[in-house]
Amino acid sequence: MDTLLSPTIPPRTQVAGVDEAGRGCLAGPVVAGAVILPAAYDLPGLGDSKALSPARRQALEPLIKQQALAWSLGLSWPREIESINILRASLLAMQRAVTTLRVPPSFVLVDGNQKIPFALPQECVIGGDAKVACIAAASILAKTFRDRLMGHLDRRYPGYGLAVHKGYATKAHREMIRRKGPCPLHRTTFRGVRCELGSKERSLCLPGLAT
Repeated sequence: MDTLLSPTIPPRTQVAGVDEAGRGCLAGPVVAGAVILPAAYDLPGLGDSKALSPARRQALEPLIKQQALAWSLGLSWPREIESINILRASLLAMQRAVTTLRVPPSFVLVDGNQKIPFALPQECVIGGDAKVACIAAASILAKTFRDRLMGHLDRRYPGYGLAVHKGYATKAHREMIRRKGPCPLHRTTFRGVRCELGSKERSLCLPGLAT
């Protein structure tokens, strides 16, 4: 896995990798991580958080925090997601993560194909969480924090199984939305929530598009 993927980045540049977790969920916040790694680090098994087991992510989390020159998290909650849409909310969470790093980066590598709306030099890397170490590290911090947060929120809003599915559109989660209705954590503009709210909404949902 490359530390710096792009040849356009000058040597000795403080590069922050950025990624998010929870963008496709029906409930809970979208969480972005930002990480600046040193030139030398020891993070065995570092890779895309989605491809790692929960145990491996949890093992890497403290190592990343210990070895990173800087790391930070940014969140966007459902009310904001509903107000500005999930893409803008995800980019805003990324912006918050980068701008709160204790070491200001001079370049940012963003997972995906959408740039963050700020003036810092940046480059998008599609599939960057599997290609670039600092993005992979950011992905792991975002994912582990969000999973833990959803466990806490499950106690505040019991009965939806948030600690199990983490807000993703599982069959069990959709069934509980249908039975109980949405809670304040649900993104009610998302099709996967709307489709469970009543017969009128369900009639507008095509098979396979309810997530």
